[in-house]
Amino acid sequence: MASEENRSPESTTTTTTTTTTRTAAAVPGAREPAVPGEEPGQAATRAWTVRLLVVAIVLAALNLRPAITSLGALLEEVRDGLGMSGSVAGLLTSVPPLCFAVFGVTAPRLARRFGPGAVVCAGMAAIAAGLLIRPYAGSTPAFLAASALALMGIAVSNVLMPVIVKRWFPDRVGSMTGVYSMALAFGTSVAAAATVPVTDALGGNWQSGLAVWAALAAAAVLPWLGFVRDRGAPGAEQSPAPQDGTGGERPALRITRSRTAWALAVFFGLQATAAYITMGWMAQIFRDAGVPAGTAGLLLAVTMVMGVPLAFVIPRLATRLPSQGPIVLALGVCGLAGYAGLYFAPAGGALAWALLLGVSNCAFPLALTMVGMRARTGAGVAQLSAFAQSTGYLISIPGPLLVGVLYQHSGGWGLPIALMTALMIPQMLVGVLAGRDRTVEEEAAR
Repeated sequence: MASEENRSPESTTTTTTTTTTRTAAAVPGAREPAVPGEEPGQAATRAWTVRLLVVAIVLAALNLRPAITSLGALLEEVRDGLGMSGSVAGLLTSVPPLCFAVFGVTAPRLARRFGPGAVVCAGMAAIAAGLLIRPYAGSTPAFLAASALALMGIAVSNVLMPVIVKRWFPDRVGSMTGVYSMALAFGTSVAAAATVPVTDALGGNWQSGLAVWAALAAAAVLPWLGFVRDRGAPGAEQSPAPQDGTGGERPALRITRSRTAWALAVFFGLQATAAYITMGWMAQIFRDAGVPAGTAGLLLAVTMVMGVPLAFVIPRLATRLPSQGPIVLALGVCGLAGYAGLYFAPAGGALAWALLLGVSNCAFPLALTMVGMRARTGAGVAQLSAFAQSTGYLISIPGPLLVGVLYQHSGGWGLPIALMTALMIPQMLVGVLAGRDRTVEEEAAR
């Protein structure tokens, strides 16, 4: 899309009439500014469509993690109910990133064929179906299959969220990324904190405690139904194929030739590794240090809740800077300080370490923001988002398992914390590279 090239997404304040008309034609209501000659009724309809899209994005984001965190809260009950072995239960921590990597790579192709709105709508339906089926599956293989169905819906929605924001809100990438990142963090923390109390309120039945989250996913399907008929490919904008200046079509973007794409993929993978290790093991670190189980769970919730306000602030700040390297370094320093605290005084300063690691985990919304900023077009964002997230989630798979192995064989947390600290250094380095002011289109064309 021409209006997206060479533009700072957050600083754009005006738009040409041609671009506005084209975008409005591709996605009714995608832009709020009035179009010359437009009837007042049409402007009102477009404004309401924008509001509906914002609601749809927020509801989708709320559903991108409860399938994972609700299971973690009831894992012991699930193991007992299904007769699940300890090794299989341990592998469950690596199933989400594996599914995200495998299914996420299909999202751009599906979006080109059916439209991003239709794919996200189907993704929400898959999440609802998977969450409703899996508690009553009756066996471990069926439970895993139903979980995979829900995770498939999450995977395609993960990839397409930056695409949808870039396409429909090209001048508000930071703001909208902040909105859905904040909703994602809120959904994560609420599912982690509320699953056990909700289960108790439903009579202590773990099946009901897990199945209740399907209702939230079902509610997210409804607003996306209004965007199912939009079949335009992300970035295509219903316009002719890009030209190379001589009348011929430009070659397809070779994303693997971009150093920025690789840096962003590794950064995404390392921050995901840190996040999954934190979600899976931080409470145990505190408990082993003598912190009561209830307090350890509360400290984990504090870490997760930190992402709610910061997930809105950081993307807005990132889009105002030519390079996001300083933010990467600041988040990394917080992570290093938190790990140091866990090593030297895990119980003495537990709240401080939980807060610092909560700040460090906000590398996730920063990575999503950089996906939208490191490509000029919607098509570029779709390719970059699929590549960075799929490659990144593959990178993140061994981390939580390796921490568990080191903990089991060393009998303490010294080596696992040393590993977590060591991984933060390359995360900071590749994050600085990914945050440089350049686009993957420029690098892939060289």
